[in-house]
Amino acid sequence: MRLNKSTGHAVRILVYCAKSEDELVKVAEIAHRLDITQQNTFKIVHLLNKGGFLGSVRGRKGGVRLARPAAKIRIGDIVRSIELTGTGGKAPGQDTGLNEIVDDALEAFISVLDQHTLADMVAAGQPFITDAPASSGSKRPKKTRVRAAEAGSSRGRLGAQHAVAH
Repeated sequence: MRLNKSTGHAVRILVYCAKSEDELVKVAEIAHRLDITQQNTFKIVHLLNKGGFLGSVRGRKGGVRLARPAAKIRIGDIVRSIELTGTGGKAPGQDTGLNEIVDDALEAFISVLDQHTLADMVAAGQPFITDAPASSGSKRPKKTRVRAAEAGSSRGRLGAQHAVAH
């Protein structure tokens, strides 16, 4: 099971904002520093704002910042907000046997992420952000993979690797 690229970007954006503390950060700066297209950055920032993770100030001196302290933002909540957007209820009469199993597995995976906060990632010096601005010739950072066992799950060992970042 892998998280989609937008989820990895969302976590990186929130970590960047957490490192900026209470200062407003321009979305264009986030896009440039994290090597994400501006279009994707705006889309993800909108979802994070809608999910209550970011607050935004409009205008020339505007930008975004965390809507609440990093210690109160659980990684599982971020994943749910991005991964489960638009996946509403099941269609009437739909066979739910396999879907229920997959949903249970996804919830077990996300429950492990619920044990960690954005502040934990910032304190750990997580590897998602490059300190130097991206240049046209630079390579993108490697994907960061976390096995369920490494994330602290004893019941989530399915043998698959889970991508936490893009």
